[in-house]
Amino acid sequence: MAIPVNIEELINKRIVESARIEFKSDFNPNEIIHSVCAFANDIDNLGGGYIIVGVEEKDGSPVFPVKGIEQSRIDGILKELVGYCHCIEPLYNPVAEPVLFQGVYVIVIWVSGGYGRPYKASLDVLGKESRKSNKYYYIRKFSSTIIASADEEKELFYISTDIPFDDRPNLLAEVDDLDIGLMRNHLKEIGSDLYEHSRKMDLLDIAKDLQLVSGPPERLKPLNVGILMFSEQPEKYFRYARIEVVDIPDPTGTNMTEKVFTGPIQRQLKDALAYIKNYTLKEVTIKNSSKAEATKIFNYPYTAIEEILSNAVYHRSYQINEPITVRITSESIEITSFPGFDRSISDESIEKYQIRSRIYRNRRIGDFLKELKLIEGRNTGFPNAIQALKSNGSELPKFEMNPERDYLSVIIPIHKYFIPKSKKTDKALAYQTKIKDILNIQPLSLSELAIAMGYKGITARLSRTVNEMLLSGTLKKVTVDGYGVKLSV
Repeated sequence: MAIPVNIEELINKRIVESARIEFKSDFNPNEIIHSVCAFANDIDNLGGGYIIVGVEEKDGSPVFPVKGIEQSRIDGILKELVGYCHCIEPLYNPVAEPVLFQGVYVIVIWVSGGYGRPYKASLDVLGKESRKSNKYYYIRKFSSTIIASADEEKELFYISTDIPFDDRPNLLAEVDDLDIGLMRNHLKEIGSDLYEHSRKMDLLDIAKDLQLVSGPPERLKPLNVGILMFSEQPEKYFRYARIEVVDIPDPTGTNMTEKVFTGPIQRQLKDALAYIKNYTLKEVTIKNSSKAEATKIFNYPYTAIEEILSNAVYHRSYQINEPITVRITSESIEITSFPGFDRSISDESIEKYQIRSRIYRNRRIGDFLKELKLIEGRNTGFPNAIQALKSNGSELPKFEMNPERDYLSVIIPIHKYFIPKSKKTDKALAYQTKIKDILNIQPLSLSELAIAMGYKGITARLSRTVNEMLLSGTLKKVTVDGYGVKLSV
């Protein structure tokens, strides 16, 4: 079995997060077996990790030129590794392969999240007696391998009862449902050395190298991730596993167009993004006499759309028979997927746009999308989208969910420059009318008005609108019972 990732990209940490890569200058059995155990336990459901032997590390980064491992030692190290893996309970065997990199050999050990977790390993794998006892549960914390605490052991046992859905075998499908062309195209696109070898391999061998099958030899089944990403018809087994883009230029539905994207989910994502980019996104160039450079403004920054839609493909539940929908109107783009944010993300964090989750529904889908550079992972999607919106001068997105978090709608408002002037005026008048209706009941201070409007505090828009209404005489300041100035109609 070969390592299916691009080794140069892996060592330079371009496709896998640093917390999932460990560099070892030489073969150290204790450290390596402990890390194999920790990656196999995969407490954060990130998809395991990689140990690269023959690369020195400094401050978390590889040291170049790479030191490497003498070719004469490689066979011996691989045999030793197999023996030392018997110190892991239950037995776990990673994929290990010598790779020629920059003129020297390194050994890449690929450790995917194990089906038999939780795993524990001997504290000392070198001692004949101690290796039989003194076994501990090892986990990854940031970029380190540590012995799990009592609380972390409990968490490990809890998450071990649930293998992420995309990493489970699909008992209704057959290995022949996988498409050898799609698998080979993926290897070519990511620049994997396995691509050239795959010319002489059959479908099953490639699927095994990509770890897309599971089960005994007489009853091998494809994993759900294999059907979703390397089958031409994933909807055969996952109803509505598709993206629907609906363009509604008029609220009445006149001239509405609908485009449905099917097939492998990575192709759906690429095609939907290309369609939105070509047919929906617009830009204007504004020249400013006080600046040498002109300013470009987009109705929607592409990065924001890309991050949010990619996030929906990555985190949606493929057990729920609902498509991802992109609803485009004259005022916003709304991206809806099922279910909503994980319960580990509090309402307060969502309100502050601090979207960070420790639970990943689809760890293998995430790995493949990272290899294709469609996502970055590690909770960077929403921060990148928000930064893109801020840089464009756009309003921040709005999140809509029901109390049960059955769904999530991310609403991205169109940049105000692209709102027709009449609509801007209508919206401003409606906002002023709402303020007058509230103050018609009783005079209020600005803080009280903000609460009555449904805000937690005074917003910039409310303050600006009230000042405009005071200047125009629409509102006035009054003294109520001698206790300070309040706003009145």
